[in-house]
Amino acid sequence: MSEDLVGNALIGQSGGPTAVINASVAGVIAEALNNNEIEEIYGTLNGVLGILQEDFVDLASESQQTIRGLKHTPGAALGTCRYKLKKQADFERVLEVFKAHNIRYFFYAGGNDSQDTADKISKLAQEQGYALRVIGIPKTIDNDLAITDHCPGYGSVIKYISTTVREIACDNEAMGQHDLVQIVEVMGRNAGWIAAGASLAKRKDHPHDAPHIILLPEVAFSQEKFIADVQRVLKREKSCMIVVGEGLIDADGNYVSAAEATDAFGHAQLGGAADFLQGLIEQNLPGIKARTVKLGMAQRAAVHAGSKTDVDEAYLAGQAAVKAAINGETDKMITLLRGDHDHYTVETGLAPLSDIANGVKKLPREWINEDGISMNHQFVRYAQPLIQGETVVPYDNGLPVFAKLEKVRVDKQLAAYEL
Repeated sequence: MSEDLVGNALIGQSGGPTAVINASVAGVIAEALNNNEIEEIYGTLNGVLGILQEDFVDLASESQQTIRGLKHTPGAALGTCRYKLKKQADFERVLEVFKAHNIRYFFYAGGNDSQDTADKISKLAQEQGYALRVIGIPKTIDNDLAITDHCPGYGSVIKYISTTVREIACDNEAMGQHDLVQIVEVMGRNAGWIAAGASLAKRKDHPHDAPHIILLPEVAFSQEKFIADVQRVLKREKSCMIVVGEGLIDADGNYVSAAEATDAFGHAQLGGAADFLQGLIEQNLPGIKARTVKLGMAQRAAVHAGSKTDVDEAYLAGQAAVKAAINGETDKMITLLRGDHDHYTVETGLAPLSDIANGVKKLPREWINEDGISMNHQFVRYAQPLIQGETVVPYDNGLPVFAKLEKVRVDKQLAAYEL
C-alpha cells in the first residue's frame, strides 16, 4: 500500500459506447465506495468536454439499484465525446478544474485516443507537482487496444453479430432462391476483429454455414478474387453471405470506401463498404441479387444479445482501476490477462498509458486461413470464451428496462471556459 492520497474521484467515458461500458462505471463506483481515501465520487458529463465546462454530477448520490442497473444498460450513462484537447490552455484548464474540486483520482474509460488524453493529463499534473492518480479503463468494440488480451465490449458485439448472421442465414434459406448474395457490414475501423467474430456463427463441423466470405482490413482486397470467391460459393449454395469490415483496404492501402470527412482525431469516417461490394457484384455478375445489411450503431448497443462474460469483465476492470489507484499506481491502463489453462480464466494487469495511446492491435495473420476469407481454429479458441453467458436484462410491459442516472449536479467553482 502506498502513502494515502485523500481526495475526490472523477470518472469519464469517451469515444463510441459499447454494451458494457456502463458496467465499468458501476465497478468504479462500487469499489470507490469501499475506500476511505476517496471522499466524493463524481462523473464528468461527456468526457473531457465535461471537465473543460466543469459539468460534474454526484455519483455517490445515485441509488444502488441504479448503479446495479448500469450493468445491463447500453450507451454511455455519463455521456461521451470525441473532443480532442487541442491546445495547452485546454490541459491547463483540466488541471485547474481538478484543483478546484480536489480531484485526486481520475478514471477514464475509452479507446486508443482516450488513453492518450489521460496520459497527457497525468503528465501535466506531474510537471506541476499536483498529486493525481490516473488510470485508464479499456473500452472498444474494435478490440484493437495494444497489450490487453481483449477489450470490454468486444465479446458482446461479436455475440450479437454472430447471432444476427445466424438469423439472416435462416431468412436466406427460407427464400428458397438461388443466386442471392447478402452483404453484412460491420464496424472495426482498421482492424478485422469484429468481422472475424462473425465466424463464430458457423457450427462445428458445418463448413458450409454462413458467413461464407469474411473480408478483413488485414487482407488486401482484390476485386477479381472477390468475384471468383462469390461465384465459387454460389455454385454449391443457394445463397452467399458476406461479412465485411468497414475498414477494408485495397492493395495500395486505400479504403475501398470512406468519406472525405474526418473526426476530431483525424480518423476517416468509414462506411459504405457493403454498398461498394454490392456494386461490384451487380456490375460483374448479371442476374445475381445482392442485398446489404448495415448494422451500424445497433451492433454496439445490443445489450439484449450481450455476453455475461463481457459484462463481468467490464465491471472487474472498473474495480481494478480503483484498486490500482489506491495502491499508488498512475499513468496505467487496466489490461485483461488470459490464464494459461485449458479452461478460460482472466485476471487484470496494468500497462503504461503511453504504450496504449494511439496504437492499433491487428488481427494476427496466422489466425486467418490461407484463402484470406475465413478464420481458423486459433481465432475460434480465442473468441469463443468471450461470448459465453447471457446478459440478464429486466423487462417491463414487454420491453427492456434501462438505468438512468439522476445526475445531481456538482456546484461549479470557476468561471466559464471558452472552447
